[in-house]
Amino acid sequence: MKNSRRVLAFFLITLMLVAAICPHICFATVDNSKAATILFTHDLHSHFLPTDYASGKQEGGYAYLMSAINEQKQKHPDALLLDAGDFSMGSLFQTAFSASALELKLMGAMGVDVTTFGNHEFDYLPSGLVSMLNSAVKSGVKTPYIVNSNYRPPVNPDESYKFNAKEVRTAFDNYGVKDYIILERGGVYFAIFGLIGKDADECAPNSGMVFLSPIQEAKRVVDEATKECLEKYNEEPIIIALSHSGTEALQGEDYELAKEVSEIDLIISGHTHTLLEKPIQVEDTYIVSAGEYGKYLGAIDLKCENGKATLLSYELIPITDSLKEDSKIASLIESYKSDVESNYLSEFGMTFDQVLTNNNVSFESVDDVYATLHESTLGNLFSDAYMWAASESTGKRVDIALTAAGVIRESIPLGDVTVSDVFNSASLGVGTEGELVGVYITGKDLKSALEVDCSLSAIMPSAQLFMSGIEYRANTNRMIFNKVSSAHIRRADGTLEEIEDHKLYYTVCGMYMGQMLSTVQEKSFSLLSITPRDASGNPIANDKLSDYIIKTRTGSNLKEWYAISSYLFFLNDGIEKYSSTDGRKEIISSFNPKDLFENANVFTYVMLAVIVVLILCMFFIARAIIRRIKRKK
Repeated sequence: MKNSRRVLAFFLITLMLVAAICPHICFATVDNSKAATILFTHDLHSHFLPTDYASGKQEGGYAYLMSAINEQKQKHPDALLLDAGDFSMGSLFQTAFSASALELKLMGAMGVDVTTFGNHEFDYLPSGLVSMLNSAVKSGVKTPYIVNSNYRPPVNPDESYKFNAKEVRTAFDNYGVKDYIILERGGVYFAIFGLIGKDADECAPNSGMVFLSPIQEAKRVVDEATKECLEKYNEEPIIIALSHSGTEALQGEDYELAKEVSEIDLIISGHTHTLLEKPIQVEDTYIVSAGEYGKYLGAIDLKCENGKATLLSYELIPITDSLKEDSKIASLIESYKSDVESNYLSEFGMTFDQVLTNNNVSFESVDDVYATLHESTLGNLFSDAYMWAASESTGKRVDIALTAAGVIRESIPLGDVTVSDVFNSASLGVGTEGELVGVYITGKDLKSALEVDCSLSAIMPSAQLFMSGIEYRANTNRMIFNKVSSAHIRRADGTLEEIEDHKLYYTVCGMYMGQMLSTVQEKSFSLLSITPRDASGNPIANDKLSDYIIKTRTGSNLKEWYAISSYLFFLNDGIEKYSSTDGRKEIISSFNPKDLFENANVFTYVMLAVIVVLILCMFFIARAIIRRIKRKK
């Protein structure tokens, strides 16, 4: 017995010594955390094919993107694949949006788990969205879940709503559009919801949807999803927002969302086409963004424990032709091209890869178009094309043709320029593919348009205008809304004419841009306005602009892309004229008094008066202080 006690004591002492020396052997901590991988895209804009840039560089393309996705899923079989909206509108494939839902079908074939609506999903109007959703359901093929928590069709629409709200709600229900969805991957539960931001809503003026506060709806959805997950699975979920709101550096709507709704673990931020090389962290929330057109696949690895996520790694994977094309996706895309040719392009007597011209002009990139206030050879080409095509179609003299930086989606590449290339550069439309409208604008409103270009584009780069039929000069150092010092109508023969305030000028622009003109008053704090009018000078409401679509000589609607395509074919070697600017827009930065006050308008005089009053006030205040000091002495 005594020996047994000695053995037991010896064993316990030995065990205590070992535990003291190597505590982790006896008291190892159990790690209940799990790793999760989320792959993501946004702002794909129907870019099934790689994008050819003016520099000759090629990026994106769904067949290459699929290869990158497959590589990641081989490493992380339980990875989620998510998309943050604007999956449509941007290439010839969008022309099958309503009839065939090609975007949703292809995303389904690629294994996208969940997406949300962006503003461009409403470019074909609610009726087009309904057709797209119904087409996707009827096809019977796999498509992604769609989540959308704060953008809904009206329940009791007023007279201004031009669509069948019940049909929209029914299409949402038939497809299964939900506020959020709960998915499980590798033992981790995710609550994924969709949002559309304020700016995105403003970029969809004809959506007909009811816009609810993203922050308030996010709070509601987070609470509901968390409660459901705890009740059903006894697990607290990782919260992911597919937010089509946007962020730039440490600002933007998604940055504010992260500050206000701290329970969100991950925000995939679409809309602004931002490329974040590393996540923005706001307390416990990560914001990620992977640019546009599928040029990158975003990949974030998270450590998940008790409903909380911490960053393990983050990567933006370049999508280039260095990857191998996925044969299945490439084959689907080729079949879709044939559909587009037979169902759409045949109406215009064109084919998908038809070469229009061989281009030897290095046009600037879209980023360069946005970068500074300047005359752009690309903008000149587009506005000249609209003027030429409208004149050819109507036989009328067009006074002004204009486009904006925000509607130029891609540049014109070097070498062979195809119909597809041109469509990609001018793909925006409302209802259909970018019709040109012909309306009248007063000389006074035309001057306002020039001030919008020179005053607002600094804070809204997309508002920068490019015009045919105008020659003007602006000084960036002048007072806001009085940047333009001189402006004239410039005729085809180079003759300059004074702009008369009350005269009506026949103006051509894209439908999308035409409907944006009414927002100038709001953006300029009601100091400027631009009103489209008919030939008699009567204002035209936005929903009536479709009555002023320009028709070709064959009776078809004149499209922006078709105008540019026809003009390039007409120019042929003459495209070299756009190798340099022609002086229609001169921008200077001068403090020379003549440049500062030449043709000054009321804004400059009011601002000068305010400055004089402030100086006088400061003078009298200073004099009063000096007198008081003297009296005290």
